[in-house]
Amino acid sequence: MNDLISKLKTPEECAIFEKNVIDRGRPDLVLAARRRSVELQALKYGAATNAERECLEAIFAYEQVLSAKNGKKTRASRTWPMVEKYGIIEAAQRAVDRKEDAQGYLALLDMGLQDYAFEAVILRHPDSFSPASVERSRERMAGRKYTP
Repeated sequence: MNDLISKLKTPEECAIFEKNVIDRGRPDLVLAARRRSVELQALKYGAATNAERECLEAIFAYEQVLSAKNGKKTRASRTWPMVEKYGIIEAAQRAVDRKEDAQGYLALLDMGLQDYAFEAVILRHPDSFSPASVERSRERMAGRKYTP
């Protein structure tokens, strides 16, 4: 991790840093700041396993996409209630059970955050998820030309 990025300690610092470098022709630092923000938010939320942490990162990355699209801070309003009701792992499985929303993945791709898709997380941690969720994720990501 870049020394400048590793010094960022809050998502707010990441957002300020991103704004400062966006016009300086440093898309690498913009992306690194986005990723650091996602990482910090997930760490603050807490997780018992790496799979849980990466699922939380997926939600926070998606919220970045929604916020950029809407021009204001936007929460994943359908996902968080599922997390509260079923837990993060089951919420991720339920999300991939829904009809595919390629727009969400494409929005993550546009921001350089495609590896935060729930399907990608499930493929990186197949032992933490049901075989059906792993297979569904594999099928979807194969169509997207993704390999974990």
